[in-house]
Amino acid sequence: MVTSVKTVAVLGAGTMGQGIAQVFAAAGFKTKLYDINSELIHHGMTAIRNNLAAAVEKGRLSPDEKLQTEKNITVCSTFSEIKADLIIEAVTEKLDVKQKLFGEIEKINSDKSILVTNTSSLSVTQIASALNKPSRCVGLHFFNPAHQMKLVEVIAGTDTDPELVALMMELSKKIGKIPVLAKDSPGFIVNRVARHYYVESLMVLEENVSDVPGIDKLMRSAGFKMGPFELMDLIGVDTNFSVTTSLHEAFYPDPKFLPSKLQQLKIEAGHLGRKTGKGFYDYAKN
Repeated sequence: MVTSVKTVAVLGAGTMGQGIAQVFAAAGFKTKLYDINSELIHHGMTAIRNNLAAAVEKGRLSPDEKLQTEKNITVCSTFSEIKADLIIEAVTEKLDVKQKLFGEIEKINSDKSILVTNTSSLSVTQIASALNKPSRCVGLHFFNPAHQMKLVEVIAGTDTDPELVALMMELSKKIGKIPVLAKDSPGFIVNRVARHYYVESLMVLEENVSDVPGIDKLMRSAGFKMGPFELMDLIGVDTNFSVTTSLHEAFYPDPKFLPSKLQQLKIEAGHLGRKTGKGFYDYAKN
């Protein structure tokens, strides 16, 4: 197993992937960014440059640091280029997709390479089970937006090497994050506890107790930085729904995690939040 991480590869250039790539690059790691969709890579790099420019404007980053961070990121155009000490996936929240991806990555990388999943709700043990060497797989769950949120959950699967867990705790601190060790349980800590912020808010909406702006305004006034619907739009309505569905199934199925029909209808209409310009709010009007 790699004991000193120098190179990182991030699979998936969506909201989470681009944020994770930025975090590692800003911490000085040579970082590769890959996505099967070339448009997403272009969009991801644009978002990273915009984030860095905003940080410079606010005095949180120097122009030289911005330039160096950008230099530390290399875009990969082919799958065969994805070779690194640490490879982290930030792809769709589907077990078979993650298993297949890691299986292919394992074939082209050294036995010492570390395979990291950014899953927010799936079992790290199940993801790792498709590998020839499941001990090299660990969970490192970032929160959106990854370049700003300080918390990360470190999750060990049943076969994860204990030394790898310790390494991830140390690495998390090196990239400026606050690591919390979590057991390989559905939703881990944050998503399990926070799920009801969304589920109950959707139920309040379904029962016509209040409307979307009203619920969000009330929750912000209660101390939350964002209302539940604003947050779902930021995360992605489809991603949020997927996590809720995953937890519902994982708890056999517990009705307290019952997914909302309202969210499903949004997904069917293609209203996935900020990334599509419309979710519970219409961003094209802004």
